[in-house]
Amino acid sequence: MATDMMTSEQPAEDKQTAHAPSGDIVAINARPSRAIAPTIAPMPPAAVAAPLQTPAPITSTPPRVSFDRRELNTLLNLYGRRVAEGEWRDYAIDFHKDRAIFSVFRRTSEAPLYRIEKQPRLERKQGAWSVVSAAGLILKRGNDLSRVLAVIDRPLRLIRG
Repeated sequence: MATDMMTSEQPAEDKQTAHAPSGDIVAINARPSRAIAPTIAPMPPAAVAAPLQTPAPITSTPPRVSFDRRELNTLLNLYGRRVAEGEWRDYAIDFHKDRAIFSVFRRTSEAPLYRIEKQPRLERKQGAWSVVSAAGLILKRGNDLSRVLAVIDRPLRLIRG
């Protein structure tokens, strides 16, 4: 009999069958035969004649000047030495279209004590690197970062005790 075939030990797939009033087993949610292909309704003539819309052009953001790993390592080494000496307490990094700026502060609420600027467009003229004081004076300018930083990086002194 058909009711003997349905037990709780059978997998859930077998429980998708139902009993017809005559006692025959009828499948519910049966998969259609592969011989039946889906039919596609023809498009109305108005939709075919519609003009194609071109997508909006992709606008990329202009490239920004930034520090590479070697330059940032040099700047942070100097910063770390000055923090250890107790002279500097904070820094900021700004990236603009035409320049990248590393600013150092004695206190967070003050104006920057020094700004180390990288301006690649000045590389052939005056040098890409410059150190600017709090008053806005350019202390040193050049193409070699370590030479430009020498103006604010004091050599170690021997202390006799």
